[in-house]
Amino acid sequence: MKMDKIIARGLKFQGRHGVLEVEQNTPQEFGIDLELHLDLSPAGLKDELELTVDYEQVFHSVRKIVEDKSYKLIETLAENIARVILKDFAVSAVEVTVYKPNAPVAGIFNYFAVKISREKDATESC
Repeated sequence: MKMDKIIARGLKFQGRHGVLEVEQNTPQEFGIDLELHLDLSPAGLKDELELTVDYEQVFHSVRKIVEDKSYKLIETLAENIARVILKDFAVSAVEVTVYKPNAPVAGIFNYFAVKISREKDATESC
């Protein structure tokens, strides 16, 4: 079955993620992209928010993870975002991209990023 998506692009937060001590102590900008996989037809047919995912709630959940915790790796940040979304929202899968535009790398670049895709276990319900 083909799955629909709710897409959130360019979420911006200030976080303290990185291996270096300065990154752990000084907030820097992180960007997040999300793709939430779920069946949107019930919401589309009935026009009721309760039948879909409230993306304002998703935004605030991601903000809490990025801004309230500190990780050495953006891979860990992405895993935790995916885990919370799968646990707290009625989605079957999620794709998370974490962008670190101010990575401490000597050179010219737009950003470094990680992208992960995670699914709910078959035993979990949406």
